[in-house]
Order: sequence, then C-alpha cells, then structure tokens
Amino acid sequence: MNRESINSFIENRKEDFIKASDMIWEFAELGLEEHQSSEYLSNLLREEEFEVEKNLAGMPTAFSASYGSGKPIIAILGEFDALPGLSQKASTYEKEEVVNGGNGHGCGHNTLGAGSLAASVAVKEYLKKNQKSGTIRYYGCPAEENGSGKTYMVRDGIFNDVDIALSWHPMDTNNVMGIRTQACMSAYFRFKGVSAHAAVSPHLGRSALDAMELMNVGANYLREHISKEALLHYAITDGGGKAPNVVQDKSEVYYFVRAPKTNDMFEVYDRLCDVAKGAALMTGTEVEIEFVEGLSDYIPNKTLGELMSDNFSEVGSPKFDSEDHKLAEKFKTTFTDQEIMNTLGQIRMFAGEEVARSLEDKSVCDYVSPYRHIDMHMPGSTDVGDVSYVVPTAQLTTACCALATTGHTWQFTAQMCSPLAHKGMLTAAKVIALTAIDIINTPDITEKAKTELFNQTKGIYNCPLPKDSTPIK
Repeated sequence: MNRESINSFIENRKEDFIKASDMIWEFAELGLEEHQSSEYLSNLLREEEFEVEKNLAGMPTAFSASYGSGKPIIAILGEFDALPGLSQKASTYEKEEVVNGGNGHGCGHNTLGAGSLAASVAVKEYLKKNQKSGTIRYYGCPAEENGSGKTYMVRDGIFNDVDIALSWHPMDTNNVMGIRTQACMSAYFRFKGVSAHAAVSPHLGRSALDAMELMNVGANYLREHISKEALLHYAITDGGGKAPNVVQDKSEVYYFVRAPKTNDMFEVYDRLCDVAKGAALMTGTEVEIEFVEGLSDYIPNKTLGELMSDNFSEVGSPKFDSEDHKLAEKFKTTFTDQEIMNTLGQIRMFAGEEVARSLEDKSVCDYVSPYRHIDMHMPGSTDVGDVSYVVPTAQLTTACCALATTGHTWQFTAQMCSPLAHKGMLTAAKVIALTAIDIINTPDITEKAKTELFNQTKGIYNCPLPKDSTPIK
C-alpha cells in the first residue's frame, strides 16, 4: 500500500465511516454522557486491531486506541458530544425537532469522531502493509462543548508520550487553521441569603437576588477595565423564586471568561471572583464559587500547518454534486443577509478578498484556502488548545454544510447527517491520513515541529484547571 492509495482506501470503506457518523448523530449524547458513542467507536477500533484503553483521566467515556509500535506516536483527536436543545431532523431545511427539547449535533462532532476514525484506520493499513515503524493512536475525547475533556487528559499526562497531534472540525469552509483561539474558564456563582417577608420584615432578610444583580452590574463595569479582547458572558440560572414579596434567599449565575492567552484569562477570572465577593459583602450574603471548566488558547504549529495544507491542496475540496448544491441552496434560504455577509467577512479576513469574492454567489465552498499563519485569535475556544501546548498540533476544517451555516444551530445539526457532511468528513480523513504518513516517513518534520512549539512556549504549560478539580456533568 503506497501513499497514493490512501484516498482509494477511504473511498472504498466510506460506507462504514458514514454509518459510524450517522450512528453517533442518532445517539446525540451530551458531554461525559456519551456512553453509546464511546462504546460504538472503541468497538469499531478493536475490530480494526487497535488496542483500546478506556476510562482515561477519570472519564468513563474517554478512551485511546493504538496500533503499531515505536516512534513517531501520532495522535488523531476524535470527539462525539452533542449539544442540548438542538434536536433536528436530518437534511430538513425547516426547523423540525426529532425529540422535543432534545439534544442534537449542532457542532458536528459525530462527523469529527468518525472522520478521525477513518483517518486512523487508513494509517493503520499503511503501517501494516508496509511494515513501517510508528504508532497511530486515536483519542476519544469527551465533553468538548462543556467539560473540557482534553484539558483533564492533558493534565493527567495522557499525551505525555505523543509526538504529533492532528485534528479537524466540520465547518462551511476549507482551510488549515493558522490562527489562535481564546482561552476560556467558566464557573457558577451561588449566593446564599436569608428569606423574609418583603413588606413586613425586609430588614431581617438578606437578598441573594440583590447580590447576584450587583455582581452582574459590577461585571458589566469591569468590562471597561480589562483587555478589549477579553470577553465575559453570563446566564442567570436561578433567580431565587417567583414571588416578589419574598426576600430571595438563593440565586445562581453562570459565567464564561475568555481571553487571548491563558494568563490573561486567569487575571480576569480572579477579578470577577472579587466582584462576586464584593457583592456578597454589600448584601450580607455568602457566595460559593464552583469552577466548571477551563481550557487554553490554541497554538497553531506552522511546520505542521504547511504540511497539512499541502496535502489538502492535493486532495482538493469535497466533491459536491448537483443534488448537494440543491440542498445547500435550500439551507441558504434560511440565513439572513447579515449572516451571509458575516461569513464572507470572516473569509475575507482569513483567506483574502479574492477568495471572498469568488464565494459570494455560491451555496457551498469549493475552494481550499492557502495556509496563512496569522497573528490573531478567533473569538471561540476549544480544548484542543491544551493539547497544542504540550504536543505540536495541526487541525483543518472542511466544508460539511452550506456556506454561511454557523455552528450551534438547528441548520448545522440537520446538515451533519447529510451527504454534504459525509463528503466533507471523508475529505478531512484523507488529508489527516496523508499528513500522518508524511510525518512517519520524514522524521525531520517531528523534530522541527517540536522545536517550533518549544520556542513558542519555552516548555511551560499553565493548566487552567484547579489541581483537585474533577470533570462534572
């Protein structure tokens, strides 16, 4: 089996990989609850002669599956968690839930998990038939959406012997990521007060609701005095009750803190905690802070990014047919002009004016953007960032849906079980497999990528998790 036959191998096995993606789409399990998805994928890998290790970093749904021996050890990252409230019928361009209020793969992790599996199996075949030294290792990573599964895995040393990590994500464009993401932490702030009759004896009460509102006001004033790139998001999860004539004795608010670098995030988070403590002091209440998750900014590795981009250019964009274009056109009618312009604006920023203009009237992206290592950061976050601090990492995105489809929407869920997603997934698998084979055959790539990472981090990884924290649902 030579390098050039990888594409044919994946195409010949495509029905197996598509079935895996669609099965996980059907399971639609939330983070740390992906028992069926984890079991299904790990069983498939056992059948492919991989050695499976489960219950990694104390998470029952986290696993690794290894084939081969010796160096390099190449990790291919897989995910499989869904999102709450995004249930949607497959390939249906009108909003129609499968389960009322149910879960849905609104970020396409069903394709991510299955596409990474396809790449892993292809590299396994290459190692086996060519009797090459090297180890391919699939990582089943839970709770990317809410839980930061990879961060716990990194903290507990699961990637310590890995040389290179490769990943991907379904999107509406084709490119290798040469841009950072933001670090992120989240926590619940729970205020405890004293209830009382709001008219007869308000002086005996201590309002947890007042404390929460004061915290939110303080946080909103804080925004002016932190980095312009830092972000605060919050949701009131418990207002304490529905009766206005009662002094509320409990309240809860859930915060996300984002910043371009992990250390910047820590600083903002500490200040936010001080705001909460101040609000409690002002109202005579108590505050409990429950840390939920933390993850680092993603560091793109230029050495690996350029290699992966060369392979992406060789494979080309997903080969969509006329039926795919018709389906994408129908989904595109559900987007506002503002959503479409926003997508083109992002393409203009990251791929250039010429690319953006070429896609203005298209329903799907048929262009592979050249690799651009940009000194900027995306507004979103991913726990792949923690892997990228300890292992040289590259990841790509492939067009798996209509242009301008945004993640975490019903439209994204619908398309993640359609031919659009299937073709984008198989494209990603081919690119990752070819990149892994190049790394196996060219040892200098690994050393160059490791040197680049060390120069960026100086070997320092500041884990954004408290030492005693454990994954929570």
